[in-house]
Order: sequence, then C-alpha cells, then structure tokens
Amino acid sequence: MRLTALAVLVALGAAACGGGDKNANAAPAAATPAASTPAATTPAAPAGPVVEVKMTGNGTSQASFEPKTLTIAPGTTVRFINVVGGPHNISFFKDSIPAGAEAVLNAAMANRIDNLEGSLLVNANDHYDVSFAGAPEGTYKGFCLPHQALGMKIAITVKK
Repeated sequence: MRLTALAVLVALGAAACGGGDKNANAAPAAATPAASTPAATTPAAPAGPVVEVKMTGNGTSQASFEPKTLTIAPGTTVRFINVVGGPHNISFFKDSIPAGAEAVLNAAMANRIDNLEGSLLVNANDHYDVSFAGAPEGTYKGFCLPHQALGMKIAITVKK
C-alpha cells in the first residue's frame, strides 16, 4: 500500500514538472502581432447619465437594492455599488425583461458570469455598470444571485 502511494506521488510529481522545456520551440512573445492581443476587459466610461443603486445587507440587516424600483431614460447607465454585505451582483430574469432586451443587456454587461448575470462585487465600494443604451422600453426585473432567496430584487423601468 505504501509503495503504491509512493509510486503515485512520484508519478504526479513527474507529470507536474513536465520533464522538459515545453516553450523551447515557441515563438517569442514579441513576435505575436498586436492585432491578436485580446481586448481589454475594462468597460468604457458611461456615455450618458449615471444612476446609482446601492447594494446592502450584512448578517444584521436585510439584503437589498436601494432603491428597489427606479425609472430611467433610454441611454442611462445604472451603477450598482456594493456598500456592505457582499458578495452582490445584478442578474436579470430572462422571462421578465422586454422582448429583444437579452442581447442588448448581455452586450452591456462586462465580465458576465453567465447569461444576464453580472460579476460578483466582493469589496465595499466596488461597482458594476449596466448601460441601457439601445435597450427597449419596459420593465427589467433583476435580483442579486447570492441573495435572491432573501428577496434582494429590483425593478428598472426604461421609459422616454
């Protein structure tokens, strides 16, 4: 039994080391054309007005969006700010957004973790922007994925 365990550890160690320089035949990084470099993941600054929504909740208070409902003009960016009690995020119910809005929202949500789900905000004052530029008018119902069971929901109405 000990001999088998020792053999497995040696085999795993050899596999991890790789047994040679795998990059010996690789082209130097400088030879890679600049055009093939992936685009930066940092979203551009909002072009239109920005409306802030605070995300709160820590073991002693109810997790919530503040405000829980808001009405914005088309082209507005909603900035979700983790005030306390993260991780928080903004996710939208696929069946509770206007027709044609899914593709627009997904394009406006940088670093998504899934379809219609923004990345998690862990630290206080982290923020996540969602632009409603080009989004159809109507109501967009959303929630915080980690706190959905606690009722952390929001309704954003886009209206001229």
